[in-house]
Amino acid sequence: MSRPRFHLAIPVHDLAAARAFYEGVLGCEPGRVSSRWADFDFQGHQLTAHLTPELAEAPTNPVDGHDVPAHHFGLILPWSEWETLSERLASAGVDFLIRPTIRFRGKPGEQATLFVKDPSGNALEFKAFRSDDEIFRTHG
Repeated sequence: MSRPRFHLAIPVHDLAAARAFYEGVLGCEPGRVSSRWADFDFQGHQLTAHLTPELAEAPTNPVDGHDVPAHHFGLILPWSEWETLSERLASAGVDFLIRPTIRFRGKPGEQATLFVKDPSGNALEFKAFRSDDEIFRTHG
């Protein structure tokens, strides 16, 4: 049986800039589009960008010396896909909110992670684990 897909709606202040980022930089296939929103295929999940005139800055939490946005979303990718995406983001000149790094190196739950923001300031985290068994393991 396949896993359920999620649907996530996010606010954006510029629909054209959102489409350029999600389609052009991240490689998401476009879905339905209107003058006020656009759907994207976010690796099988439905991501909808809704045009919103006012956006508030999200609060952060300190994690490993970084200010991690409390409001963020993303994908857990296979390790090689994470490396490819990391290189694609760097080549596209995307500013990293948190540069690609390895957390818990050599410990349970070891993970590759990076954070970026879309043109409207929505924070995205992309991470990878060497094995799916590590996703929910504690590192303590």
